[in-house]
Amino acid sequence: MAKTNYASVTDYINAQAPKTRAVLKQVRAVLRKALPKADEVISYQIAAYKVDGVPAVFFAGWKEHFSLYPASAALVAAFDKELAKYEVSKGTIRFPLSEPVPERLVARIAKFREKEAKAVAEARAIRKKASRASRQPIR
Repeated sequence: MAKTNYASVTDYINAQAPKTRAVLKQVRAVLRKALPKADEVISYQIAAYKVDGVPAVFFAGWKEHFSLYPASAALVAAFDKELAKYEVSKGTIRFPLSEPVPERLVARIAKFREKEAKAVAEARAIRKKASRASRQPIR
């Protein structure tokens, strides 16, 4: 059975088959450059980048492809033409390992997801502030 308790993204990548590992190292480098302030974590036992505490993008390696998650409806619509040649389903974008990593597209997707994550973080902060305010005693 494959290891499923990765302590770091390095552990996750190193546990992959050599072909997948090489591609994931490249994807990781692209994501780190695109999201320099993001926290690199393991979440759901795959690699992820969090922005302001909100998961912005996950990536995972498979036998024949690597995937980026989540592919929101807004993201898929914004990158409709660029994603046409890739398999997109249920919030997942699959890129074949047999083709070069589309670095510019991956970076642009990461930046798009960063904006979505920041919007979620801002909305959470507003709700939290409103919740605290509603619990204040009336004077």
